[in-house]
Amino acid sequence: MVKLTHNKNFGFMAGLAITLLLAIAAKYLAMLPFMAIMGQLVIAILLGIGFKAAIGVPEAAAAGISFSSKKLLRYGIILLGMRLNLIDIVHAGPKVLAIAVINIVFTIFVVYGLTKWFKVDEKLGLLTACGTAICGAAAVVAISPQIKASDDETAVAAATVAILGTLFTLVYTVMYPVLGLSAAGYGIFSGATLHEVAHVIAAAAPGGQEAVDLAVIVKLTRVAMLVPIAILIRFWAGRNQHGKAKGNLGKKKWREIPIPWFIVGFILMSGVNTIGIIPADISAQLVTAAYLLLAMAMAGLGLGIQINTFRRMGMKSFAAGGIGSVLLSIVGYLLVHAFGLA
Repeated sequence: MVKLTHNKNFGFMAGLAITLLLAIAAKYLAMLPFMAIMGQLVIAILLGIGFKAAIGVPEAAAAGISFSSKKLLRYGIILLGMRLNLIDIVHAGPKVLAIAVINIVFTIFVVYGLTKWFKVDEKLGLLTACGTAICGAAAVVAISPQIKASDDETAVAAATVAILGTLFTLVYTVMYPVLGLSAAGYGIFSGATLHEVAHVIAAAAPGGQEAVDLAVIVKLTRVAMLVPIAILIRFWAGRNQHGKAKGNLGKKKWREIPIPWFIVGFILMSGVNTIGIIPADISAQLVTAAYLLLAMAMAGLGLGIQINTFRRMGMKSFAAGGIGSVLLSIVGYLLVHAFGLA
């Protein structure tokens, strides 16, 4: 019995170690010029997929890998709240908030509608829609527990929005000179339409520091919307599940729907960062730790997916996300002009 327990613990630690090594590798690869466009989270999931295809994953390591992709994911999302300063969002003004909200609502409905049209599984379609609309892979893994999506669905959706975001980042940097936007307008446009924070920073760089600063503020405004959307989706999923069993949702069931604790943690950490009770250097270290935990989670998801699974499940959702991303870019560009921010 002792030997069996020892073997289980060793396998668990081995699984954690694999995801940690892949996350660290992703961090350093993300420092390279071209790889910086992809970002640590995108690279981590791709490394996980490649590791499994090339080397394989020991069965004993499954528990540790699962812990990374599920538990560490939640801790990472909580710490990510340290990146959000609510005062910056308020200072950005109502126009920026309006653009963020319009883009998110538009994109969720359009991408989800396209996935339904393409006959994509409902959960995968919703994850793809939220990832495209809000904040990429981080939104996918935050929404996934709310709808009880499988690891395959989560990994495919995260990979889909990560790859799309990278492609659109490259397109934005090429198109910047012909868009006819000021540095500020281009920053707002990038922050309002691209998927990951890393994508936003890389795409806004041609516009200079002003463009990057505004892009990050607008992007974090979208990140802040993850909280109410995750709660609404949790309610929607609970209503659907109860509706299938009972035909309706009573008032009691509304109260029984739990708010995800890690989203509450995200809000609290955002409040802590906004108040400024933690020194800036420590806050920066906590954000770095958040991305390391999220990268471990992404690596864990990648280690759980076969390339054939992505081909089988992901092509239609990729098409829906791609079309939705094009439409999001068009709407975002028009809104920047419409609100006089170009």
